[in-house]
Amino acid sequence: MSVSKRFLCCVKYLMFVLNLIFWLGGCGLFGVGVWLSFTQTEFSSLPLSFPSLSAANLLLVAGGITMVTGFIGCLGALKEQRYLLSMFFVILLLLVLTEVTLVLIIHIFHDQLDSKAQSELKEGMKIYKSEPELKKSWDNIQKMFKCCGVTNKTDWYDVLNGTLPSSCCSDGTDQCVNGWSEPCYQKARQWLLDNIPSVLVFGGCIGVVQLLALVFSMLMYCQILCAEKHLD
Repeated sequence: MSVSKRFLCCVKYLMFVLNLIFWLGGCGLFGVGVWLSFTQTEFSSLPLSFPSLSAANLLLVAGGITMVTGFIGCLGALKEQRYLLSMFFVILLLLVLTEVTLVLIIHIFHDQLDSKAQSELKEGMKIYKSEPELKKSWDNIQKMFKCCGVTNKTDWYDVLNGTLPSSCCSDGTDQCVNGWSEPCYQKARQWLLDNIPSVLVFGGCIGVVQLLALVFSMLMYCQILCAEKHLD
């Protein structure tokens, strides 16, 4: 076996292993997204700006795309098909650029995103009385996090004519006077931040695998192209 063939064989199996890890990582992200979605179903009537729901949707989409991309990479490595490798490279490059862009947008505009999410939630509170599903979602979140309102319990005063919903009180009585003082948005946001570090570490590892997969896919593409030229 020539040096070029041995190198191609080495790159091929490294590429396959990296994409297998990449695919498994996608399964992990998708699984976390599914878990988060199921654990938050009682909040499904709230706007999608709500932090935990946004995270669940993001993980589902990212996991699904990662799984498909990893499968294409594995197939391209095993079959040694240039068109599959080029497709894999383009999709993965777009995915990496999208991830970097999203991270930068969230980092730069996190205050504006928080404000928009809070305003949407406050707007949704106006139909608390008329929408049973939304009422159930708000009651569930306030009982779960022991909180009241979006940014303050006074958010309810305009909606309920100066009163608070019973879910704002620990005893659940119809006439809730004082209610919990902590705002729901911040408590839910903190809950998400407390549970996200492991996902971020996992995502960082996937990012390293993505960069390595880009390098190896291009190396393999070039090796296959050189081999085809020699055969001609």
